[in-house]
Amino acid sequence: MPNPKLSIIIPNYNEKENLERGVLDQVYNYLKKAGFTWEVIINDDGSTDGGDKFIEDFAQKHSGFRMIRGKHGGKAAGIWNGIQVAKGDIILFTDMDQSTPLKEVEKLLPWFEKGYGVVFGSRGKARQNFPWYRQVTSWGFRFVRGIFLLRQVVDTQCGFKAMTIDAAKQIFPLLSVIRETKKASGWTVSAFDVELLFLAEKFGNKLKEVDVIWKDEDVATNKNKRFLKESTDMLKQILQVKLNDLQGKYDQK
Repeated sequence: MPNPKLSIIIPNYNEKENLERGVLDQVYNYLKKAGFTWEVIINDDGSTDGGDKFIEDFAQKHSGFRMIRGKHGGKAAGIWNGIQVAKGDIILFTDMDQSTPLKEVEKLLPWFEKGYGVVFGSRGKARQNFPWYRQVTSWGFRFVRGIFLLRQVVDTQCGFKAMTIDAAKQIFPLLSVIRETKKASGWTVSAFDVELLFLAEKFGNKLKEVDVIWKDEDVATNKNKRFLKESTDMLKQILQVKLNDLQGKYDQK
């Protein structure tokens, strides 16, 4: 069979509550009517809540879905696991909670035909269902990030991004979170999206930011949302990306 046009990669770590509300049914119901060929790869990142069994059962009953397993290395590592087995010309990674519904990919795909290598969703500056303290930390993150990197990008952190498979295979191995290969601890948040987009642009890919529907649909309760610490860690990572570039760590030989 020919390779699919789109490989959809969904990282999973203790998302059983989202799974039980039917997110995979939403994905399947859209894809079975889609006008393009596809595959869905779900990387389980060492879940401990039984969600992996839920996914296995779903994949057995739905053609085009499969689950792979990885050590608990975090979101970026899970996406990289999926990229390495993906067969599509374009890969899309999206969050299990489907806060951006998969149908929004229709806004991204046409840009690849216009020569863009990386096309990513944007929630804009106002995010529906975001509490005020997340709005404030998000604004602070954008402000500081814009001083150093990606000044023209509004939203680097939306978990709905697509790129050519060639771009993905070039960029992901260079991400700090992949190169360090440290075992994650619990629910972790990182600024790998910033480094991803920075490297994509650095290596000559045309970037396109596209407004997408986004509404916080996440019902998982296991995520330890320490907003101040997460924001501080992410800001440190932005500075590290800038420092890495100045030191020539991203230069390809």
